[in-house]
Amino acid sequence: MDIFKKHLEIVKNSKYNFLNPNEFDSKFKTSKSEKEVLITIDDAFESFYNEAWPYLRDNKIPFILFVSTEPVGNKGYMTWDQIREIDAADFSLIGHHSHSHEYLIEETEENFILDIKTANKIFEQELNYIPSLFSYPFGEYSKFMRDYISQNFKYAFGQHSGVIDLNKNKFELPRFPINEKYGELKRFKSIINYYPLEYKSLSPSEKHLTINNNPPNFKVEFFKEQKNLTNITCYSNEGDKWDKSKTNLLSNQILTIEFREPFKPRRGRINCSLNDNGKWRWFGVQFPVKKN
Repeated sequence: MDIFKKHLEIVKNSKYNFLNPNEFDSKFKTSKSEKEVLITIDDAFESFYNEAWPYLRDNKIPFILFVSTEPVGNKGYMTWDQIREIDAADFSLIGHHSHSHEYLIEETEENFILDIKTANKIFEQELNYIPSLFSYPFGEYSKFMRDYISQNFKYAFGQHSGVIDLNKNKFELPRFPINEKYGELKRFKSIINYYPLEYKSLSPSEKHLTINNNPPNFKVEFFKEQKNLTNITCYSNEGDKWDKSKTNLLSNQILTIEFREPFKPRRGRINCSLNDNGKWRWFGVQFPVKKN
């Protein structure tokens, strides 16, 4: 909690405001002259209710709480009464985080749909509505999962790092993980000052890697307005070893990466940054990797 409070103080002392998630939909659709910080909390652990919620409530700091319905009420998790208490506040929002919070990418398509529909029924029973924002468990999704979610929700969040901008896919929204491992104050201060590295398109659209598409044919097309692309640096963890990526930048604003070897289970990651005349821009990609 001490470090979490320091994170919040850093935001308060910066020029950025906290974004009320109830305004997320309307603000997503318009260009912004100033960044805002959106706090999201996954899993609805009891420790969040006991430790963080009182501070957020008393200071009216907005956030999204993504709830998986199956563990609600179990030891270590919040109850539905506690979730309804948070839902009643005008600066918080409840999001959908599946039913089981299992490795759904390893399930059949039918079981994935059943998991989401099971959670929908429980949300209807307990909150009288189905949340419109979704968070993929572990940030992992396949093209099928993303396409299904896109037909049933307004937005979906992953766990690949980056800054949301108007051009990001609404069902592959990035988030910077902030936790015990990645919560250092120095890193946090850097993160909130990053700007989006916007792009026109990114491939492959299938993020789930199998023996047939690992390593992926990775390609990003940037907008012609983006300058200083020769300053871009990418790092990736193929072979389970983080190293500088071998990038190729073509004259038509297209970046490709020649991977050293396939990514290893369970996740492949790529993070790219760009010094754009003193503004640091960033985007990340996550590839769930199937075990052979």
